Amino acid sequence: MSSPSPITRRKALGSIASLASISIVPSRVLGLNGQTPPSEELTRALIGCGGISRSHLGMPGRILAVCDVDSLRLAERLGQAQEKEGSKDVKGYHDFREIIARDDIDIIHTCTPPHWHAHQAIAAANAGKAIWGEKPMSRTIGEGIEMKKAIHKAGVAFRLNTWFRFQSTFYGSGVTARQVKKAVDGGLLGKGPFKATLSGVTGFNWKFNWVGRTNLKEEAIPKHFDYDFWLGPAPYKPYNAHRTHGTFRGYWDYDGGGLGDMGQHYLDPVQYILGKDDELPISIEIDADPQDNDAVGTWRRITYTYEDGTTIVLDGENKDKDAAFIEGPEGKIFKGFKSDVTGFEQKVKELPEPEAQVTDFHQAIREKKKFALNENNGFNSCTLINLGKIAHRINQSLQFDPKKMKFIDNELANSLIYQKDREKWKLPS
Repeated sequence: MSSPSPITRRKALGSIASLASISIVPSRVLGLNGQTPPSEELTRALIGCGGISRSHLGMPGRILAVCDVDSLRLAERLGQAQEKEGSKDVKGYHDFREIIARDDIDIIHTCTPPHWHAHQAIAAANAGKAIWGEKPMSRTIGEGIEMKKAIHKAGVAFRLNTWFRFQSTFYGSGVTARQVKKAVDGGLLGKGPFKATLSGVTGFNWKFNWVGRTNLKEEAIPKHFDYDFWLGPAPYKPYNAHRTHGTFRGYWDYDGGGLGDMGQHYLDPVQYILGKDDELPISIEIDADPQDNDAVGTWRRITYTYEDGTTIVLDGENKDKDAAFIEGPEGKIFKGFKSDVTGFEQKVKELPEPEAQVTDFHQAIREKKKFALNENNGFNSCTLINLGKIAHRINQSLQFDPKKMKFIDNELANSLIYQKDREKWKLPS
C-alpha cells in the first residue's frame, strides 16, 4: 500500500495540531524545535543518475526513488541514495513514468539531458508533482512554452537548479548578482540602455570543449544501456558513446554545446540584474563559422539586443580586453566589482536592497509561492540560450518578435522553435 498523498498528510497534521491544547503531542510530530514532522516532510525522486544527480542527492527532503536507463548508473546512485537515507526502501526504476505514477512522491528532480526536460516536467506537472529541473530549462523554445502551460495549468511549483540570481558569488565575476543589481537599479550607471559582456575577461568561461564529432562510426550498444529509451523524443541515430553520457552536449539533438551547458547559469542572473525578466531581445547577431547539422561547434560572438537598446554580448574569443561586466551611460562595473563611478562602494552600501525572493523550494511548495527562479523568468533566460543556439546552428543573424514568439521572415529559424519528436514520444501537453 502506498503512503498517503501530500494533501492527506497535511490534513492529518492539521487534525493533530487541533488536539494539541487538550493532549500532549511530541514536538517531532508537530515540527517544533526546528524539526520537520514526518507527516509534512516532502519526498523526492531523481530521474537520471548521471554526474549532476550527485548534487541533487544532498538537497532537502527524503528520497524515495531513483531512475535511469543505464543499469550501472542506476545501481551506483541507488546504493548512494539508500546509504544517505539509511534505508533499503529507496527503489530503483528503469522507466520514469512509474516514479511519476507514485502518489507518495512530492518532488521530481529531472537530472536528465535537456532533450528530456520538457517531457518529464510536463508529465510530472500533470500528475501534480513539484519539479526541480536541471538547466537548461528546455532544449527548444517550443518545449519551454509547453512546460510553462502545463505548470500553470497544474498549479505546481517549479525551480531550476541554478542559484546565482539569489546566492553565491556569480562565477568569476567576483561579486553577487544582488550587489550588481543594487547598483543598476540605484541608477549608479545611469538609466540605460545597458551593455553586459560575458567573456573570460569579465569572469565567464564558455566551455568550448563541449563540441561534437562529425562522421561518428556506429558502435555496439552496451547491454546495460537502453539507448533507444535514452534517445526518447530525439531522432534515432546509430549509437556512438560520444553521443551519450558526459559528451551529449556536443550534439544539437540533445543540447547546444557550452551555451547550453552554461547559458542558464550565466544569462539568468544578467537578465535579473538588467530588469529583463519579462522581456526578450528583438535581434540576435552571430559571428561563427558554418555549423554541422549534427555536431555542435564553436562561435566567436553572440549579441542580443532589446527594444530599448540594451545589449548582452557573449564574447567567445575574449576579444574585448577592457570590457566591463555591466556598462551604462554614466558608469561601468568591471570584474571584481570595480567601477569607474566615484565613491562607488559606499554608494552601493547606501542603496536599498532588491526585492526579497523565495529561495527555499520547500517553502515555495508549502506556501504556494513562486520560487526565485521559476517557470516564468526561467523560460525567458532559457529562451536567450535557445535564440542563440538557433542563430548559431543556422549561422544567421536573426530578428525576433517576442509577442508572437516567432522569427521575422525566416522560415528555417522558425522551424527550430519546435523540433519534431519521434512518433512514440510526442510532447505531452
